Amino acid sequence: MENNLTQNILIDNKIFIIRGVQVMLDRDLAELYGVTTSRLNEQVKRNIERFDDDFMFQLTQDEFNNLISQNATSSWGGVRKLPFAFTEQGVYMLATVLKSKTAINVTKQIMRTFTKLKNQSVPYFDIIKRLEKLETDSKDTRELLNKVVQVVTTMQSIQDEAKQNTRQIGFKVSK
Repeated sequence: MENNLTQNILIDNKIFIIRGVQVMLDRDLAELYGVTTSRLNEQVKRNIERFDDDFMFQLTQDEFNNLISQNATSSWGGVRKLPFAFTEQGVYMLATVLKSKTAINVTKQIMRTFTKLKNQSVPYFDIIKRLEKLETDSKDTRELLNKVVQVVTTMQSIQDEAKQNTRQIGFKVSK
């Protein structure tokens, strides 16, 4: 049980929001799957028909620089190629091409983590949808409701960003 909790925390820290979608980077997935990034990307290239644009995309230089600055990390090393980002569906497809037992088990944990994060944001979406449905003739009320929607949307973005910036406390046990 404790191992699953540690794994979930590790996965939580590796999910980012890029282009408005939750993604995981190739290098983080490779680490979780116990393969090299080049091996992971090699399997993707061999099975590229499984990875549509909404399953996987390559980061732009600006996105990559922004990601590094947001995470205040220098551990990215000498990256020669911009990383690939995989959506939830892309992660699932990875499990179908990386057919190891580890890939299957890790993918299950990743899917659970994606689902947990979605479920945490459901109340915000419900509030936003309800506020948007309110009809009124008063311009002042409409403006006030628009401000409330903006504040709730901002709160959700802040919460999502806080989740991204949360770092695991403690030490890593090497295997």
